[in-house]
Amino acid sequence: MPSIVLRASAIIAQQLSSRKGSSLFSIIQAAGWPIWPLIACSVLALALVIERFVTLKTAKVAPPKLLEEVLTVTRTSVPGPEVIKQLEANSALGEVLASGIRALNNNPHCSDDDLRASMEATGRLVAHRLERYLSALATIASAAPLMGLFGTVVGMIEIFGSQSSNVATGGNPAQLAHGISVALYNTAFGLIIAIPSLIFWRYFRARVDQFLLTLELSAGHLARHLNNLRR
Repeated sequence: MPSIVLRASAIIAQQLSSRKGSSLFSIIQAAGWPIWPLIACSVLALALVIERFVTLKTAKVAPPKLLEEVLTVTRTSVPGPEVIKQLEANSALGEVLASGIRALNNNPHCSDDDLRASMEATGRLVAHRLERYLSALATIASAAPLMGLFGTVVGMIEIFGSQSSNVATGGNPAQLAHGISVALYNTAFGLIIAIPSLIFWRYFRARVDQFLLTLELSAGHLARHLNNLRR
């Protein structure tokens, strides 16, 4: 058995040295078929990260000076439908603020609770959009190590299979080396995918929480302003 392990180690070392200048496809071949689900997860995770970076821009969610502009416009009177439409198309924060102004525009005698309820309903819709795909990214971060572990188990099965089928001849070093390659490559790929996915998920989660807090505070400020305007 030690001689088989030594020969398998020599084969792996030779394969690694020969692949230093080779393509990524040769590494994928060495990792075996369990690597393909991990590659699919990596492509999906990259697409989700890019999409979230594009969507969760401050200018698209909560422009810094938008609340001040709305307070200025509504200082003396409630704006008309055209201004409300422009505000709604501005950003996610604009949608929430526009829903409050629209509620007051449709019913000038609506209560403070109705005004806040209108903005809260729009805020829930906006929050759902901001949190879109975050659960998928978290799932990839959790599942990738398990998929890598599955590839490790497949590699271990190949290792034991190479020994049990060649007991009389002392085992097959090439098959043993292939099993070790499958186990190690899949473990590494699983961690390479899971770690960045987890980091980006936590980053986007914190960013969404910050935006939701900004939307809540801005909606409360506008509600108080509109109530004072009606008095």
